[in-house]
Amino acid sequence: MRNSNQGHLGELAKLFLKLGAIGFGGPAAHIAMMEDEVVEKRQWLTREHFLDLIGATNLIPGPNSTEMAIHVGYLYGGLPGLMVSGVCFVLPAVAITAILAWVYVSFGSLPQVAPLLYGIKPAVLAIILGALWRLGKKAVKNWKLLIIALGVAISLFLGLNQVVALLLGGVLGMIGLRLAAGDNHQNTAMLAAGLTSSVALGDITAISVAARTTTQVPLWQLGLFFLKVGSVLFGSGYVLVAFLENGLVRDYGWLTQQQLLDAIAIGQFTPGPVLSTSTFIGYLIAGLPGAAVATMGIFLPSFFFVAALNPLIPRLRASKWTSAFLDAVNAGAVALIAVVTIQLARGTLIDIATILIAIAAAIGAIRFQVNAAWLVLGGAVLGFLVSISNL
Repeated sequence: MRNSNQGHLGELAKLFLKLGAIGFGGPAAHIAMMEDEVVEKRQWLTREHFLDLIGATNLIPGPNSTEMAIHVGYLYGGLPGLMVSGVCFVLPAVAITAILAWVYVSFGSLPQVAPLLYGIKPAVLAIILGALWRLGKKAVKNWKLLIIALGVAISLFLGLNQVVALLLGGVLGMIGLRLAAGDNHQNTAMLAAGLTSSVALGDITAISVAARTTTQVPLWQLGLFFLKVGSVLFGSGYVLVAFLENGLVRDYGWLTQQQLLDAIAIGQFTPGPVLSTSTFIGYLIAGLPGAAVATMGIFLPSFFFVAALNPLIPRLRASKWTSAFLDAVNAGAVALIAVVTIQLARGTLIDIATILIAIAAAIGAIRFQVNAAWLVLGGAVLGFLVSISNL
């Protein structure tokens, strides 16, 4: 791993601008693409270190994939790299979302995107499967870690919060792994019992426009709202929807319900992090200044969280107990990706054509290691051809 930031900023900018532009499919897909680029192709990180970053990122607030980009930038280019990688990763999504916000307000509708998404989604699913296969082989190194991963997966299916599931899996797994170091059956039973207790805890074609809100919102208040959201946001995009619904619609009345739904939809079918929804919302409320303030507010905390957390990860690896904790959290993170993959598959593999696209893309990703950009482009082309042929 090279720590010098000289000569690396251009590489980071080029890579994360590309990933931000083709990053359809949500955090799991983004992380899969990053793993392919920085572990498989460039070998900037070992797979073990990459897994440590995934596990750690899932335990702090903010958008996971953006924070992974920031982690990589920090390791490869220092603090300047941290800024370059994070900004470049979110920039394509923010720019596209800002343009769509202008179209939404100015012309009253958005162009059709369903034919392209029809093929992109199964291709992205295959990209995630490829990363899941590679990361799973490293993270789930023995049957004890397999038990931890299964426990976390079951708890997630039963509705336990992602962060709680990972923390419980990490703590209980750490204790179990250390106590079971001698392969003692009694201690293994304790591990299984502890994980069982953790389980017990617990198509877009066009969008109609609603008029921009006429409420004059101070920029500082808008920025402060999104700064708070970025500082406490754990979990999936559905958690983001809850925050925005409660704050923007119910408490402040800055948006209508329809505007919020349209904003969330736009965040779903644009590439990059779904938090670029904030750009759209900021534009609706206060034009370009509002878009800039909202975007900076929601993403800024992630840069501080990563800068504080990243130097601690090697120290955690130096201790046997905290190293066991990281191993357990990494196994849980793989389980989280697996659960997300299953959930995505339910809504993606809707007919024989999408299944065939997914299979072809999976073969390309796993067997031939085709670059994710080509898989996304190929999926879009196939989706368009299938749609126009009315299959």
